[in-house]
Amino acid sequence: MPRPSSLVRSGLAVLNRFRPGLAAAGALLLLGAAGAGPARAEGCQGPIARAPLARPGLDAGPAAPDGTPVRRVALASGEVRITFIGHATFTIESPGGIVAATDYNDYVRPARLPDIATMNHAHSTHFTHRPDPAIRHVLRGWRHEGRSPAFDIREGDMRVRNVATNIRADGAATEFSGNSIFIFEVAGLCIAHLGHLHHTLRPEHLAALGQIDVLLAAVDGSWTIDLDGMMEIIGQIRPKLVIPMHYLGEGALRRFLARAEGLYPITRGNEDSIVVSMANLPERTAIRVLNAW
Repeated sequence: MPRPSSLVRSGLAVLNRFRPGLAAAGALLLLGAAGAGPARAEGCQGPIARAPLARPGLDAGPAAPDGTPVRRVALASGEVRITFIGHATFTIESPGGIVAATDYNDYVRPARLPDIATMNHAHSTHFTHRPDPAIRHVLRGWRHEGRSPAFDIREGDMRVRNVATNIRADGAATEFSGNSIFIFEVAGLCIAHLGHLHHTLRPEHLAALGQIDVLLAAVDGSWTIDLDGMMEIIGQIRPKLVIPMHYLGEGALRRFLARAEGLYPITRGNEDSIVVSMANLPERTAIRVLNAW
């Protein structure tokens, strides 16, 4: 599939209209969640697996630019495939064939229609108003009609839940519960996607997250949180593996890697996908860079 460069550029152009004043607004961001804090995590217990429902015509899988089907190696029990699609979108695939897509939007989308789509709404490159009705679960990670987002769903051998956080709104205001950290529990692993996180985490957030094995972290250093803040968050969560996202260009990624160098081992290859399991995770926190197609 060709890179969606023109669409991404048009989507990111939307972001540039909001850059002024972000630093000042960030200083005023309230860190506490509105209302009751997040519930404590029950742990990373995988649900009982069941066979995924067939969807004729929708589950053809990824294809090469010429339309040739690309066949992924089947996942063994205990394995999860994480693929970086671009910007803040990943697919997370379970051994049972369930696929979740993070920050599902109109600009960067996976080839295969996901079973579960999570979204945040800090900018239009993180959500869509027009999700395909064939997606079984569309999880909007922001406050709606006065209610904080609260999800805990199971689809096949995957569980998805969220922990609400706050974001900067227009000007200097705080939008309470305007973002969700989504946690994907699958094959005995806990994988957390930070979304458009704008602040470090409080004890109640960490308790609700539970032990995180793989962290998908925004490392742009400006639109979300500065690099000092992101390094603090990594230290708070202490995952086994960190996969950077939302870096908006090679320069921002290099700045993050330079900041992390000496603190964590860094691996960077040409692949856009990785298969993880409890058996192959590093013993201590490490960083693995994936390349989007």
